[in-house]
Amino acid sequence: MAMVCLTDFEEYAKEHLSKATWDYYAAGADECCTRDDNLLAYKRIRLRPRVLRDVSVSDTRTTLQGTEMSFPIGIAPTAFHCLAWQEGEIATARATEALNTCYITSTYSTCSVEEIVAAAPNGYRWFQLYMYRDRKLSEQLVHRVEALGYKALVFTVDVPYTGKRRNDIRNQFRLPPHLKVKNFEGVFQQETSVPEEYGIPANTLDPSISWKDIYWLQSITHLPIIVKGILTKEDAELAVEHGVQGIIVSNHGGRQLDGGPASIDALVEIVDVVAGRIEIYVDGGIRTGSDVLKALALGAKCVFIGRPAVWGLAYKGEEGVREVLQILNDEFRLSMALAGNLTSATTALTLQGTMSRGTKPSDLHCYPFTVFSHLFDTVFLLQWLYFVFYPPGQAGMIAVQAGSAADYLAWAADITPGIPQDLQFS
Repeated sequence: MAMVCLTDFEEYAKEHLSKATWDYYAAGADECCTRDDNLLAYKRIRLRPRVLRDVSVSDTRTTLQGTEMSFPIGIAPTAFHCLAWQEGEIATARATEALNTCYITSTYSTCSVEEIVAAAPNGYRWFQLYMYRDRKLSEQLVHRVEALGYKALVFTVDVPYTGKRRNDIRNQFRLPPHLKVKNFEGVFQQETSVPEEYGIPANTLDPSISWKDIYWLQSITHLPIIVKGILTKEDAELAVEHGVQGIIVSNHGGRQLDGGPASIDALVEIVDVVAGRIEIYVDGGIRTGSDVLKALALGAKCVFIGRPAVWGLAYKGEEGVREVLQILNDEFRLSMALAGNLTSATTALTLQGTMSRGTKPSDLHCYPFTVFSHLFDTVFLLQWLYFVFYPPGQAGMIAVQAGSAADYLAWAADITPGIPQDLQFS
């Protein structure tokens, strides 16, 4: 069977994984509204292409925290890869190393950080970290990954408690006996009487985490700190004020708070308030190359995929993950060309906004046009009037003079919930 798109990998994984494993990977919180909206939100965004432009040369390279990547698609931190493929995270690490992109290793890996580094010594990796009641657990992990050459810490901030994932409860999900959370191997051996939650004793996570923990992390490491789980402009501003080096706009794949915004919908106000001071990334709901284009057009520096990587593992391990990433990159490159990129290095927003100039994505900053966005937060009537006077196809449209094929970062548009959004390339 030829794998043509990410949906093919999804169908294969659903057919071949056990029900409990599939349900664990697919799970969203409560009614899964936010999980599903992550996908639907991308379908509400429309691209307005330009034609008769020389798109014979394209360049998908970008940089993350100063390091060049082959394309702006990385692997988000996802747990328990060995449930999908025997080699688990080792296979994922080898795939990302081969394609020169970023792999965010989960704390809840079924291979240890040492095993992952040994398998892919030249890979570019960040480490995802939770904060535990016993701060020594977190501190020891930080020191281990820093010594191993991980390039950043991704501090997950949206899990003071684990969201209610109904199928995991129904299935009484537990890791099979032959698998462990390898980064904690031997740590909890004396706590066998304590109920288990996703491979470690329940109530291990610290619900008292606060902004002061950013300062604590900065006091114990020199690694850049990326905050994952920001969904509002207020928290984005606080993250900048606390000196972090990046934000991953994320709702945890819809696995935490059900009823929150889709990640792509939250991205716009965060890009607006951050205004280029730090790098911004996004995950959740990316299934096609045009989704990647839309996310970067709205100001993300890079996107990260979670479930699709696991589907690739379930298909053919390392080869499957490589295929998933390659398909996404090929689709992204094609979408860029069909949207009408030029070789010019100038990017201009022709409505009220700012002009950014540069020759590559890392030089560019994106300032979305959000004249009405603050009013939308509090006055529904104005949103309705906006819809009446600026119907779909016009609302919030921004005409963009695209730069080189790599200048996708500077395309921006205002998101109005529920209204198809046009990104116009001119």
